[in-house]
Amino acid sequence: MEGSHTAGNTYLIRPNYQHKFKPAVVKECIRDILREQLSGVDYDPEEVPLLSRNLADCIKDKLKKMGFDRYKLVVQVVIGEQRGEGVKMAARCFWDADTDNYAQDIFMNDSLFCVAAAFGSYYY
Repeated sequence: MEGSHTAGNTYLIRPNYQHKFKPAVVKECIRDILREQLSGVDYDPEEVPLLSRNLADCIKDKLKKMGFDRYKLVVQVVIGEQRGEGVKMAARCFWDADTDNYAQDIFMNDSLFCVAAAFGSYYY
């Protein structure tokens, strides 16, 4: 088989640096969206489900445009009434610490609080 050349499949098991999920950049993106969309908004339990869904979609759409190739993005948004009480939230993830990561930010005003987290999991 002289002259024959077979091109093998190439598999990326690590993202290129420019495509890697960068928590600081993602946190800034989340912060900008929360400030833009929640400034001056009052807590309304009737509107919270739609508002939280819209925020999550907005964050996910913006992150998709940032070029995190081969990443599965999951965005979680929690909105609650501001009552001056403390709230504890936690997340546990089973993932590859070399490639996967998350970022979150918190927005608060006199009426509500919002915690938004974005998780990036790399497809091998």
